[in-house]
Amino acid sequence: MNFPRRTFLRLAGGAAAWPAVPRLARAQAYPSRPVRIVVGFAAGGATDIQARLMAQWLSDRLGQQFIVENRAGASGNIGTEAVAKAPADGYTLLQIVTPHAINAALYGNLNFDFARDIAPVVCAARLAYVVVVHPSVPARTIPEFIAYAKANPGKVNYGSAGPGTPQNIACELFKMMAGVDLVHVPYRGGAPATTDLVGGHLHVIFAPLSESIEHIKAGKLRALAVTTAARLDVLPDVPTVAGFVPGYEASGFAGIGAPRGTPAEIIDLLNKELNLGLLDSKVRARIVELGGTVAGGTAAEFGAILSEATEKWARVIRFAGIKVE
Repeated sequence: MNFPRRTFLRLAGGAAAWPAVPRLARAQAYPSRPVRIVVGFAAGGATDIQARLMAQWLSDRLGQQFIVENRAGASGNIGTEAVAKAPADGYTLLQIVTPHAINAALYGNLNFDFARDIAPVVCAARLAYVVVVHPSVPARTIPEFIAYAKANPGKVNYGSAGPGTPQNIACELFKMMAGVDLVHVPYRGGAPATTDLVGGHLHVIFAPLSESIEHIKAGKLRALAVTTAARLDVLPDVPTVAGFVPGYEASGFAGIGAPRGTPAEIIDLLNKELNLGLLDSKVRARIVELGGTVAGGTAAEFGAILSEATEKWARVIRFAGIKVE
């Protein structure tokens, strides 16, 4: 059968579009049932609150419930494994935070590969740490603290939420780059470490902003510097570590991921909606309250952040010989 050229071109064009039709229909139908966002940490912490903030926005925008499910344990690995092994259909998501980039080098027997098994969706926030000391420490600047530490090698201690946690890694990077000898005192969580610093039992902590800012405002702790590349709006008078230790940077992040293989159109939809959420004044204000800086961007940009952080922290872990029990 011979078709007129115009008819043939119309049919050929329609056939070329056929593969896109199911993808478009799938994106338009999503979500058709509740979606769970797995948080690998306990309820009530900053990670959990950030996930619930994003879940509420998505629920309101997409007409289905996005439910936060806490699966705490092993520095987030239990929750990550659950997501890595879940169907790649967009109905199971992961709240991604800094430990996910650290764990690949810290744990040698994981049943998943984070970089291979989890697809980035969006980076919602970048997170700052603050170098805080007890007021009894005779240092008001980073250079003075470095001089104090070098004058007292092995006698200045720092606290963290435990081996391999962001606070531990951030301080070990500082030790490497500043050439100081600080003694690590690990705790089972950041809150008890901060309590002991306020009580004068520790000298310094590279503390999350959310755990330290009220103590700073009350004068119970002294802020020497922030670990981000730029100053923070909430602490405009506090300089960066990099201003005295060139090249130093130790910021965290929080975002959303999905099982690898999740349809691109679903990831694109979630990325679009979450980026819209990050433009909302109430969402932005809450992220700042939690110690973050609003981020946003493409899934590929979040992937680059994760890749860079994974490589960076692996080098620090190897250099410092950090081990977990």
